[in-house]
Amino acid sequence: MSLDLTVLKREASLAIGLVILLLGSMTIATGSYPPMVVVESGSMMHDNEHGSVGAIDPGDLVLVMAPERHTIITFAEATEQGGEHEGYSTHGMPGDVIIFSKNGGSDTPVIHRALLKAVANPNGGWDVPGTDIVGAETITVELDYDCFHGNSKLTVRDWTPTHEGYITTGDNRWSNGCNYDQLSLKDEHGNLVTAVKDEWIMGVASLEIPWVGAVKLYASGTAHQVTGKTWANLAVLVAVLISAPVVVEMITDRISSSKESDSDEEEEE
Repeated sequence: MSLDLTVLKREASLAIGLVILLLGSMTIATGSYPPMVVVESGSMMHDNEHGSVGAIDPGDLVLVMAPERHTIITFAEATEQGGEHEGYSTHGMPGDVIIFSKNGGSDTPVIHRALLKAVANPNGGWDVPGTDIVGAETITVELDYDCFHGNSKLTVRDWTPTHEGYITTGDNRWSNGCNYDQLSLKDEHGNLVTAVKDEWIMGVASLEIPWVGAVKLYASGTAHQVTGKTWANLAVLVAVLISAPVVVEMITDRISSSKESDSDEEEEE
């Protein structure tokens, strides 16, 4: 019994050590803590029914890169014809996905795509990188972002920024209605979210690990948006992880037995 307890303690210590090492390595690599977040809502989904690998779905784990380690490229810059960043995409669409607090508050952060950025012009007005807007008092721009309804494009119309910052939206065209957050998303005090300031950005979405975070959402009672396909894929993944060591051991034993058999035959000769 004491031997079993000793082995159990050793295995537990090894597991805890590996987790600490992994978290520490990811924190150093990303420059942020926690280095990963679990996606809770379906606002970034590209396929409402099943979800899709490559997009950000409920239950996915997303690696978070510190904003000072990554130059944020907006949707407008990534779709500018002939522009420096033309063709740049992350998580299935042009531009970067950012994690930010709503109006700098303390409620649940939002993970949405940066559509464009209003930058103060030294001579007055506003510039929008990735477009031909320079020194404008108000911003009107049609982005090459297809709306779910009809043949229209997502348009920012007659917007007067109160400060520099990003216009953002979720990738889910069925839920965002081809609107952007600054028209509909509210903070913890019921106020509309304004342009996202640089200091409100907690990180930039990097590598996505699908399905694994669904366990956390289930434990916290917030898994209602996780799709059935995500649970099925997670079950397959767990089964593979559990069976992999057994399969490897079987293959290793077979190879060893084969080598021993060959060795015995050589000795007999």
